[in-house]
Amino acid sequence: MAVYTEVSDEALRAFLADYALGELLAFRGIAEGVENSNYALKTTAGDFILTLYEKRVDPAELPWFLALMQHLAARGLRCPQPVEARDGAALRQLAGRPAAICTFLPGVWPRRVRPEHARPLGEALAGLHRASEDFTATRPNGLGPAAWMPLLDRCRAGGDAVRPGLIAELDAALAAILAAWPAPGALPVGQIHADLFPDNVFFLDGPDGKPVVSGIIDFYFACTDLLAYDVAVCLNAWCFEPDLSFNVTRARALLAGYQRVRPLLAEERAALPLLCRGAAIRFLLTRLYDWMATPPGALVTRKDPLEYLAKLRFFAAAEGAGALGL
Repeated sequence: MAVYTEVSDEALRAFLADYALGELLAFRGIAEGVENSNYALKTTAGDFILTLYEKRVDPAELPWFLALMQHLAARGLRCPQPVEARDGAALRQLAGRPAAICTFLPGVWPRRVRPEHARPLGEALAGLHRASEDFTATRPNGLGPAAWMPLLDRCRAGGDAVRPGLIAELDAALAAILAAWPAPGALPVGQIHADLFPDNVFFLDGPDGKPVVSGIIDFYFACTDLLAYDVAVCLNAWCFEPDLSFNVTRARALLAGYQRVRPLLAEERAALPLLCRGAAIRFLLTRLYDWMATPPGALVTRKDPLEYLAKLRFFAAAEGAGALGL
């Protein structure tokens, strides 16, 4: 989440007039993340999130994202519900941007991930995959393998200023990943979140005091792709310590939780180290591009691309799925 587009009080009140959400009480920008402009919105009807869709989101694809969230929620997954305006439309325009209001989910995301978070996270991810099995509309992964070389090309001019020799290392790593990437039909495909980082998962304490997932948010990278790739994204995002060492205990808990709901096929297990390398280079490249391209003055937290260089190197050296906790 982030803020690129400012919204005036007058524009917001005019926008809210199209909704049955009562009177505006409070409104503030949310600085975390790098993709869309997000605001916490409080009205006499409750708490909501207002999103203005920015640079990487194709407005023509927004109905797919909103429909996916509605579908998942109808099947019991805790995720934001798009709020329809009086005319029945969930997608409108505000400050020159496509915009939508979604329900607010309770809970907090874990600033320090513990093994107790990892197992329910794995269960929730598999639950998302199961719940979307009958969502038949598809969306290609715009940041999948076909996008990685063009993205690397856009980083060539300034990449070595971030770290000397970075572009040559990424060229070699990406060539090896693409050469080995699973062929179409080799692994199960479905709807994936594709960006399930800790700040996109909320937790509350359960009756036994252990954390339970209270909500999954930010579906604007969701797409139709390899289910096991979504697991690889989570291993990248959840299973490294601050010093970038891999926490295999956390990984085992995540994978055990996932497989309790949806067991991985033997082919998926064998491909997991490669998929983890692919996920690492995907986030390295988008972070590298954002590091160089974020406009001055944007209320946004830039994220270090070199964190994912360390993760890429770890997965490249991993000897089979056993090194990842399987």
